[in-house]
Amino acid sequence: MGTRKNIHSGAPWEFKAGYCRAVRVGPHIMVSGTAAVGKDGEVVGAGDVYAQAKRCIEIIAGALEEAGAGLEDVVRTRMFVTDIKQWSEVARAHQEAFGKVTPATTMVEVSKLIDPAMLVEIEADALLEDD
Repeated sequence: MGTRKNIHSGAPWEFKAGYCRAVRVGPHIMVSGTAAVGKDGEVVGAGDVYAQAKRCIEIIAGALEEAGAGLEDVVRTRMFVTDIKQWSEVARAHQEAFGKVTPATTMVEVSKLIDPAMLVEIEADALLEDD
């Protein structure tokens, strides 16, 4: 097992719930469930699930970069949506980011997320070939 590196984003929920945006241990990077939040802590893309999915992926990309990886290193994603009827818009954002990588993935509908304005939350796991 390698050295552990915790990556914090400063989201208010991190301290309250006792987690961080991502954790890297050796070549493994796990990115926590990520919602479409801006630097001011407000939900980005209210009412637009595609815009929210894009923002989730931007935040994930930033955490991966801080961990020494990129979207191309993602091997698994999980998408939680509040309205499965809008799956294609979330899938479009996912395909734009991961279409060449094609990680294993899951998309499920959930009744709600932590903020009623949040329509999607995305997790990602990455694996680096060389540690």
